[in-house]
Amino acid sequence: MTKRLLDQVVKGRIEAGCDEAGRGCLAGPVVAAAVVLDPRVARSLPLNDSKKLTALQRQNLKENIESQAISWAVAFVSPEEIDRMNILQASFEAMRRAVRGLAGKPDHLLIDGNRFTTAPDMPPHSCFVKGDTKVASIAAASILAKTHRDAYMLEAAETYPNYGWQTNMGYPTIAHRKALSELGPTPLHRSTFTWAPPYPTLFD
Repeated sequence: MTKRLLDQVVKGRIEAGCDEAGRGCLAGPVVAAAVVLDPRVARSLPLNDSKKLTALQRQNLKENIESQAISWAVAFVSPEEIDRMNILQASFEAMRRAVRGLAGKPDHLLIDGNRFTTAPDMPPHSCFVKGDTKVASIAAASILAKTHRDAYMLEAAETYPNYGWQTNMGYPTIAHRKALSELGPTPLHRSTFTWAPPYPTLFD
């Protein structure tokens, strides 16, 4: 039986779940989402950590979240910005941008992870380790961040077709690292990220 996620952490409080996608990638932006859900909607949707869902499940849930959420927003931080501020701070900045994009300011932020760097215009926040498996609004944010980032990388793959982004979405797979070894980086690669070339074989 699937464990039901919390529809709210504090009853009656306007809470925005926040999560990011793409932190461990070699290429592309880091993307964050913020989502405010009515508790009844949170209970009605089969939400879960986006990584535990199929692509079709994520897409169906994306459409339901975007049509039924009280408010939602997605924000991108570019590879150039990631290189300038580091990936951890870029992830926090993406979340802050997503919160600023909401229609109305929530009372409280529910952040996936164990820390967050706030800003003067941010509401109070609480951090939840593996929050996308515990709190519905964080799970919803993880789904929006993942699906919007995947759509971006699929489009980018049409411009840079040799790196396997159609399937690896910029993560450091063997095929991706092999292409980097042979072709070098694209403008969408994060120049401050280190990567190991794929191991040689007997035939190299």
